[in-house]
Amino acid sequence: MHPAIVAAALDALAVLVPVSCAGCGADDRGLCSACRSQLVPTLVEQRLDGGLSVVSALGYDGVARRSILTLKEQGRADLARPLGRLLAVAVAAAVDTFAPAATSVAIEVAIVPASGRSYRRRGYDPVRLLARRAGVRIARVGLRAGRGPATQKTLDREGRMANLVGSMRATRRLSGRRFLLLDDVVTTGSTLVEAARALRSAGAEVVGCVTLAYTPRRLLGLSTETAQRP
Repeated sequence: MHPAIVAAALDALAVLVPVSCAGCGADDRGLCSACRSQLVPTLVEQRLDGGLSVVSALGYDGVARRSILTLKEQGRADLARPLGRLLAVAVAAAVDTFAPAATSVAIEVAIVPASGRSYRRRGYDPVRLLARRAGVRIARVGLRAGRGPATQKTLDREGRMANLVGSMRATRRLSGRRFLLLDDVVTTGSTLVEAARALRSAGAEVVGCVTLAYTPRRLLGLSTETAQRP
């Protein structure tokens, strides 16, 4: 569709449902053109504890961080589509990376489950919404967030890992199946590592992970191996 037609449609929608840009706060756009231009996928691959690898679409800062937070904390589901396009790029790259041509077993995508507390507060699962907008088919694996761990925000890397151990479980056997784990943001990687443990405990193989964004390691004081992908 021609950009002028898209702009006109957005102007008309803004009259009915006024919004502000999630990136800069400008009136009448979910994401203005200047902020959209900053959301360019720059794929990064990191290796987490236990050798688990994760491919991410972009850094969790600036416009990306503000857009993801607005989606998650303000219920701005309109942002899921542009962010989902970025996630789709990372998913495609991760499948290419983690799917050896020698095997005939397909890679399925499983999402990290939202805690009951988070779901009740938001009324929806942002990761599942992003996956749908990315055109990703989510496998039914019965992965559940079990006991409610303490909040992760105030914990260091070791504390996050210890806090999450045993907090997830798979409610069905998954023997012979191979999975790519999907989440919105990777920080220390503790949530992905725990989700992988739960899937493996049910007999699955976890080949790798993919996220929309990653928190730059320099902000966390971590030295986990990070490499920008071509």
